Amino acid sequence: MSALLDVQDLSVDFPTRRGRLHALDRVSLSIQPGEILGVVGESGAGKSLTGAAIIGLLEPPGVIVGGQVSLEGRRIDKLPPEQMRRIRGRQIGAVFQDPLTTLNPLYTVGRQLVETMQTHLGLSDRDAKARAVQWLVDVGIPGAAERVDAYPHEFSGGMRQRVVIALALCAEPKLVIADEPTTALDVSIQAQVIALLRRLAREHGTAVLLVTHDMGVIAETCDRVAVMYAGRVIEVGSVAAVVHRPSHPYTEGLMASIPALRARVDRLAQIDGAMPRLNAIPPGCAYNPRCPKVFERCRHDRPNLMPAKETQAACWLYAEGAVHG
Repeated sequence: MSALLDVQDLSVDFPTRRGRLHALDRVSLSIQPGEILGVVGESGAGKSLTGAAIIGLLEPPGVIVGGQVSLEGRRIDKLPPEQMRRIRGRQIGAVFQDPLTTLNPLYTVGRQLVETMQTHLGLSDRDAKARAVQWLVDVGIPGAAERVDAYPHEFSGGMRQRVVIALALCAEPKLVIADEPTTALDVSIQAQVIALLRRLAREHGTAVLLVTHDMGVIAETCDRVAVMYAGRVIEVGSVAAVVHRPSHPYTEGLMASIPALRARVDRLAQIDGAMPRLNAIPPGCAYNPRCPKVFERCRHDRPNLMPAKETQAACWLYAEGAVHG
């Protein structure tokens, strides 16, 4: 099956008075129809920026300087803004962390759903209203027929986030970019939103790019996961392989820092140091100053993704004939 979304060598720069900052460095990933791909990493790794670049919502002065983004085989990263806006509503839906930035406080949620569907699906008023109610039912809004005429401020945070998901999905997009959709929600609502995303991916064949820093959400929701560090994808593979049998030393450290419920430990594992600033990314592998397995090649040559145990990892430990010590 061919990928619904295919991102190849996507690079994003931020020009400044002191030179260019390389925010994304040749990011490549793909998602199949009905698949949920998680993108995980520390704050500043480039997760949200990747999602924004894919859907054409980069904040100035950010600019795509290399690579390409294809949706169903059609390149979309070079489209004019008006064409991209139509694709963003019809073929790509977006769910952001704060629902208040997505919903218009002056319109009822029903009106916002109806306008979105009429814009992209050409429905009559009656059909659009009926579908709006059904979408609210699908995302678990109780009393949907009555609440369709309520305003965003009349919903709780968790309910607003469900409305945002309905808004992202009501035009029946092929791809949904979900950027930290559960961060502001309590744990019980998180679980419901996760279950909803999984169900909609399975039932509607929607591909989902889920951006998060929460490995619990990744483990519960995703089919595959891409781990980012300093603007690069440094490991990608199935959730089971990445979570339980990681290959890259950074991913190993990331997983080791998550406490296990069944094990008693006196001290939590941690990764020493901090992610480098964009203007101070070291030569070679960006992780080399923090890596417990670093050797000479890591300090000079930057690795690309390569086969590594059960995943692909950007690590010289897995280069053919690697000799290190």
